[in-house]
Amino acid sequence: MKLLQTGNIGKMELRNRVFMAPMGTATEPDGSFSDRAIRYYEERAKGGTGLVITGANQVTTKYEAKACNILETHRSFEQLSFLARRIHNNGAKLCIQLTPGLGRMQFTTGTVIPYSASETQSFWFPEVTCKPFSAEQIQDIVKKMGEGAAKVKAAGGDAVEIHGYGGYLLDQFHSTLWNKRTDEYGGDLRGRMKFTLDIIAEIRKTCGKYFPILVKFTPYHGVEGGRELPEGIEMAKILEEAGVDALHVDTGCYEAWYKAINTVYQESPTQIEVANEIKKNVTIPVMSQGKLGNPSLAEASLQQGKADFIGLGHQSLADPQWVNKVKRNETYDIVPCIGCNECLHAGFSGKIIHCAVNPLCFSEDYYPVTPASGKKKVLVVGAGPGGLEAAITAAERGLDVELWEKSNQLGGTLLAAGGPKFKKDVANYVEYLVGKTYRSNVRLKLMKEATADQVLAGNYDKVILATGSRAFLPPINGIQETDKVVVANDILTDKVKFGKNVVVIGGGLVGCEAAAHCAETAESVTIVEMLEDILVTADHCLNNDQALRQLLLDREIRVVANATVTKLSDEAVEYVHEGEQKAIEADTYVIASGFRSNDELYNQLNGKIDVEKIGDAVSPDKILTAVHQGFHIARGI
Repeated sequence: MKLLQTGNIGKMELRNRVFMAPMGTATEPDGSFSDRAIRYYEERAKGGTGLVITGANQVTTKYEAKACNILETHRSFEQLSFLARRIHNNGAKLCIQLTPGLGRMQFTTGTVIPYSASETQSFWFPEVTCKPFSAEQIQDIVKKMGEGAAKVKAAGGDAVEIHGYGGYLLDQFHSTLWNKRTDEYGGDLRGRMKFTLDIIAEIRKTCGKYFPILVKFTPYHGVEGGRELPEGIEMAKILEEAGVDALHVDTGCYEAWYKAINTVYQESPTQIEVANEIKKNVTIPVMSQGKLGNPSLAEASLQQGKADFIGLGHQSLADPQWVNKVKRNETYDIVPCIGCNECLHAGFSGKIIHCAVNPLCFSEDYYPVTPASGKKKVLVVGAGPGGLEAAITAAERGLDVELWEKSNQLGGTLLAAGGPKFKKDVANYVEYLVGKTYRSNVRLKLMKEATADQVLAGNYDKVILATGSRAFLPPINGIQETDKVVVANDILTDKVKFGKNVVVIGGGLVGCEAAAHCAETAESVTIVEMLEDILVTADHCLNNDQALRQLLLDREIRVVANATVTKLSDEAVEYVHEGEQKAIEADTYVIASGFRSNDELYNQLNGKIDVEKIGDAVSPDKILTAVHQGFHIARGI
């Protein structure tokens, strides 16, 4: 397979240097690829991706319940063959990721005991102790992996990738953190890798020596007791010796999930230096990933020889046309991934994957955007994420669109969400939306405060209100009397300054981000939260939660939970904690107690004109909600 021959690396076109890292997919009841998933992968191939790597495919459900695609049924083979055809028809190659199982990472009912390398703790159910596989069971799975690879080859797949990373089953065998075995599958590194090495040998037996085998593995965990890089380098050498064709380098595990699946809170890039260390020690191609969606970063990684292939899993969800846009020198038009992990959150909540900034992700054929019938006049009020998406989509359909924004900036609450230095991903999205708006046919009016009379006088066919929300000031004694009180969004956008000692009242998502922002320069920052912990109300993925908590820890932010603020004065913040009255002296009191919708204009217009509200004007919510609502209303006009 030319794509993976080392000698051709330097001559490859851009599309052949970019692969799409695995993401989970929607499956049919029998575990086969759904038509939705096939269409999803096809769209990324159309976008210029050189190698499409699917999410994990189970080769057997004998030891674990269905957790992803399954390669055991006739229907699975048919759909796999169909997927290969669709990918090839668009000039890309297809790699199927094969998994022997999830082990301690398996979702279980609590009564079904998962298997693992040893008697180790289940991740999702810490009270459950996993049972170890027997040697006979391991060899049975090895045979199933070989059969699965043979099916991939027969169906027209171009390669297989062994799922051996991130704390999943094979990585549980690889690591002393979870493998305490004393038989041939434990002990030293080669013993712990025997399961994987046996699989490689079996696939070679069933598929021949010229069928490419990739291994995705984790040379560095980044958790106490986990794998350190020197051992990871030895693993890479052993895998090369075993005859694999390429190494797909990963970092982290579920205990530090944000190191594996990165978040908005980490600087770009995140994993390339680990890949670079592996590349220094092997001669086969090395694949890397981790916030390389900026084309200049991706290109620099290749030019500096830190990796041979660049993975754009999450970025390809946000914009499947990434490669084509880079080839056309249209990088300004790339929709950036914002690191929110709503895609992952959906998948782990049992839902179809979606993307906050790409409403068509995993719905490529479901929501057609067609030219408008007739030249209707559309007014959008508010230039936050929902308003901008609505205006852009409506203009692309050929509608006559006007956008009013009461301030002198586009972005709305995104300006606060992307204000801190550690949330540059969101700031990049603001920049993209602003540029897209100015390149569209939207007639923009800044510093334009909308009134009901003005809206009604415009004779618009459709009015979309994206008027957002405003900070809620809780009824705390003295909150209106002291000049030390500021709202979180004003801190995040640098509209107001803060002192050396800061107290943040409210430990939700906004409060924690405001605290982390203040801690960059303040001497002390304290979060006071009335619930039992911070981030209780944050509806986000576990890796984002872990990353933000680590950021607060790194910046030495003090947290006082189960505390009720009773009074604010120029002297101190007074609160009750565990039945005791306490106080904190500070220079700045940051209020982060939630938001209330700005829906007054809607109430004045409703029933008098065709009007709808979106985003925070409906209910304070996520970027995803505003963007998707704006898109769907605009495409339906």
